[in-house]
Amino acid sequence: MATQLTEHFTVEELIASPTATAKGISNTPTPEHLANMKYCCEKILEPVRAHFGKPLKVNSSYRSAKLNAAVGGAKTSQHLTGQAIDFEIEGISNKVLADWVAENLEHDQVILEFYVEGDKNSGWVHASIKKGGGNRRQKLIAKKNGQSTKYLPTNDFDPTDAWRKL
Repeated sequence: MATQLTEHFTVEELIASPTATAKGISNTPTPEHLANMKYCCEKILEPVRAHFGKPLKVNSSYRSAKLNAAVGGAKTSQHLTGQAIDFEIEGISNKVLADWVAENLEHDQVILEFYVEGDKNSGWVHASIKKGGGNRRQKLIAKKNGQSTKYLPTNDFDPTDAWRKL
């Protein structure tokens, strides 16, 4: 039986990970992580679902330290605390989705990750929020540059010459 965090989102969908399953890695959140995940659902996912009127696909949310290392996540990733969610909506451009979240919701970071101009469903949106406040309201674009990922601060998620050069 699924454990509801909010009306449309469950613990199970926010901790699901093909990598954890394949490698036998535990991805069990603590009560503090669960509280952060519920807050993310209330403040980000539920408002997004209500606005766009469509279900969201959660690609990643909470990650245990071992899972985060296995997927190559940053050592300071907010996924480790349950404060971040990577998601998309089928049929909605991830650029449009990132713009709406950044302009309409409280957030720490909104990152348009690995979006390819002209391919509306390329990449995904990363959004994070700190339950205790102190949110930076950062907007970033992430692109692969060889083996590394480059993050470009932006005021708008429309492609720019600087973004194209990443």
